[in-house]
Amino acid sequence: MVSQSLNRPINLLVEDELILKEIHLRDADAIFNIIDTERETLKEWLPFVAFTRHAGDTMSFIRSLSEGPIDLRDLVFTIQYKGEIVGLMSLKATDWTNQKTEIGYWLSAKYQGKGIATKSCKRLIYFAFEGLKLNRVQIKAATLNYRSQQIPKRLGFTFEGIERDGELLLTGFTDLAIYSLMKREF
Repeated sequence: MVSQSLNRPINLLVEDELILKEIHLRDADAIFNIIDTERETLKEWLPFVAFTRHAGDTMSFIRSLSEGPIDLRDLVFTIQYKGEIVGLMSLKATDWTNQKTEIGYWLSAKYQGKGIATKSCKRLIYFAFEGLKLNRVQIKAATLNYRSQQIPKRLGFTFEGIERDGELLLTGFTDLAIYSLMKREF
């Protein structure tokens, strides 16, 4: 059952000048601009970058988030730092029956190394456990994407193992490292 906490829109204050805001169509141009200007860097780990050729592609993605039953939708947030969109973070593949979800994220290269993704992820975890009453959060990252794996490690996640050929990147299949955190461990 979907929690009553999904009343829209959802804004999560991380700290002064850092907020997670539920994605909106008006965000499409800013998101596309990051993808387009950082295409070479982002496409290494994000297969959707190659298929995002126009702002309209980003608008279509945002529109798709409101289709279908609410309990099957991903919950996607813009990461806003000092009033500027600098990336996205989401709760995806949420399984309400088993009270679990997965966090996905990407951040503009210009804003990496400042703790933005780690702090935002911590806030989203709190929302998943306390606001949505979930029990398990997982993060998957390509085994060679060491920077992305640092986030669950910093936040006390447990490494569970490797999902072989878990994601198809532009360069072929990659293995995914799986990390999890239970509500009782947070």
